[in-house]
Amino acid sequence: MTASASRPKTQAETGASAFSKVKSSVATDEKFMRLALRLARRATGRTSPNPLVGAVLVRRGKIIGRGWHHAAGLPHAEIEALRDAARRGHSPKGATLYVTLEPCCTHGRTPPCTDAIRAAGIAHVAAAATDPNPAHAGRGFKLLCRAGIKVTTGVLTADAARMNEAFNHWIVHRTPFVTVKAAMTLDGKIATAGGDSKWITGERARAEGMKLRHSADAILVGVNTVFADDPALTARGVQSSKLRRIILDSRARTPLTAQVLRDKFAALTTIVVTKAAPARRVAALRRRVSVLAAPTRGGRVDLRWLLKRLGRDSVTSLLVEGGGEVNGAFLDQRLVQRVAFFYAPKILGGRDARRGIAGIGATKISETVPLREVEWRRLGEDILLTARVGE
Repeated sequence: MTASASRPKTQAETGASAFSKVKSSVATDEKFMRLALRLARRATGRTSPNPLVGAVLVRRGKIIGRGWHHAAGLPHAEIEALRDAARRGHSPKGATLYVTLEPCCTHGRTPPCTDAIRAAGIAHVAAAATDPNPAHAGRGFKLLCRAGIKVTTGVLTADAARMNEAFNHWIVHRTPFVTVKAAMTLDGKIATAGGDSKWITGERARAEGMKLRHSADAILVGVNTVFADDPALTARGVQSSKLRRIILDSRARTPLTAQVLRDKFAALTTIVVTKAAPARRVAALRRRVSVLAAPTRGGRVDLRWLLKRLGRDSVTSLLVEGGGEVNGAFLDQRLVQRVAFFYAPKILGGRDARRGIAGIGATKISETVPLREVEWRRLGEDILLTARVGE
């Protein structure tokens, strides 16, 4: 995805003759697209493996319909907006459709939205982002243009790309978009040498951490985190969780009394073992949860293999919450797309205190992991750093 230009573009202006040139106000287009983006975000955590999409129908400057994609398998945002217009007694004929993603043109669990747009008599489609799937990119726009519908692209493209960064990554690479999250003291510690970690950050930071869990498809920790904290690994405040829980446990040491094996979400737990795990322990775990046997790399679970496997299982986003060795392993192997580090105004100290990022690390400054698009947010007394990983 490329960032939005200073004004939206039509396909004619970008050199593709199938697009019609459209005279439209940049401010007006962006106003309605911002509303479509807000509508799309209402379904955060519920649409995977589909993207977040919002749509707004406008005729003569008035909104006549709104919609968003609620969940995979349910009607797409464009259809919801058309139905909303019908409920309000408005005809969509001659209207402009603002949609955050290129309308689909293929049959899946739902019919093509391009067919519904043409049948409704919509005159103009303004879109934020092009379909990231190389096999489909631009096809929906071309079909609409051939039907005589004006098309404008590039309206708040960067905003739409950021909203669906996990989906966009998965659809292209077929591996989850990986975020490493940690709550640390200012000196980078996540627990004392004895394992005490409650609570490093305050309530607002912890609530933001729950939002990250809610928006992810799966959460991953190492077995040492299970030993130390016996975590629930759920998105607290969400009544029905779909968050998969992945435990890296090469030797199948996860206690049978652990919460992730006994609670009502046990069916969502997967223990990842290797051939080094005793068969008796593996069998005991299999009676309670899913167990995945992974190949090894350097004596540990092969993380690249695991990401490919999770991608095949339609896991589009993975939240890695360590501890430090697991966090470090993902960063060392450059398998991370984003970091979310919560810093509390505290200094723990101690050479044996547990670090948020461990692993092998860099031997030279030139080998450090670069961060870009760095953002800082104040959350009470704590600070949240989020950034993309990579050059």
